[in-house]
Amino acid sequence: MRVIPLFVVLGGWLSMPAFAAEADVLMQRLADAEKKQSYQGTFVYERNGSFSSHAVWQLVDDPQLHERLLQLDGPAAEVVLLNGNIQCAAEGMASQVREVSPWRQQQLEPARLSKWYNFQIIGESRVAGRPTVALAVRPRDQHRYGFELHLDRETFLPLKSLLLDESGQLLERFQFTHFVPGSVGPSDVEGGADCKPVSLAAEQKGSGSTKWRSDWLPDGFQLIDSSVRPSPASKESVTWLSYGDGIARVSVFIEPLGGAVVEDARSQMGPTVAVSKRISTAGGDVMVTVVGEVPLGTAERIALSMRSGADQGSQ
Repeated sequence: MRVIPLFVVLGGWLSMPAFAAEADVLMQRLADAEKKQSYQGTFVYERNGSFSSHAVWQLVDDPQLHERLLQLDGPAAEVVLLNGNIQCAAEGMASQVREVSPWRQQQLEPARLSKWYNFQIIGESRVAGRPTVALAVRPRDQHRYGFELHLDRETFLPLKSLLLDESGQLLERFQFTHFVPGSVGPSDVEGGADCKPVSLAAEQKGSGSTKWRSDWLPDGFQLIDSSVRPSPASKESVTWLSYGDGIARVSVFIEPLGGAVVEDARSQMGPTVAVSKRISTAGGDVMVTVVGEVPLGTAERIALSMRSGADQGSQ
């Protein structure tokens, strides 16, 4: 059941303070539920006109969070995570974990997010045979995307998530077709024979210090992480910075060109955009590439705002 038309019809009524307050409560219940609920189920993922189906198990064994994701289309492939860190993965699956998770699981802070997003209840629906309440997470500016979340009435976990652009067009969909809370045991989150241990050594070689900073970011975006790593394609080092507002996130990659001739580029596949800009610095030209699930204009403005300067790690 699509509830966007209901939102259009009832938009003024639903903006009443009582409904806004209830929406804030629902967002807080979602934040509280994400790391406290064990469940299993199957869901479909739609992006850029393509579909895939997956099985998922989550086991909460306080303080540990175990997750297993199994691809159901084509060759069987899986990923196992512990507290958000990949433990093992089938070939080619590790890079897809964030893309095909049932919800962009992160530490939500509704009070802070309410400065950048407006939460509104937009109706009731059923997903995977379970009653849900539909919640619109609408950005307060044009620099980020909005969501439509269908929260399970029992667990307050999202059984359906729609990522929408600034005109309300669908960019990405997660939707459970089967969902069972609880009833998950340790054996359910163990990887199979094809789930190979993943080494994090390459990720840990980078330095956390970087001289790069951004002169402009959308309101609410902060530096989350940064590192300097050897480039896989040259002898130069690549600076990586990650920025986010608590929901949206972008990565910035900066690599010296060393005299190479490279053209600016921009592309979009579903919700993910990539913008590359050549920037001149005192130390020579660099290529700045911004990748993330934000509007193209936002990514381009961030790319053009990057400056070489004081370490931003303490921001």
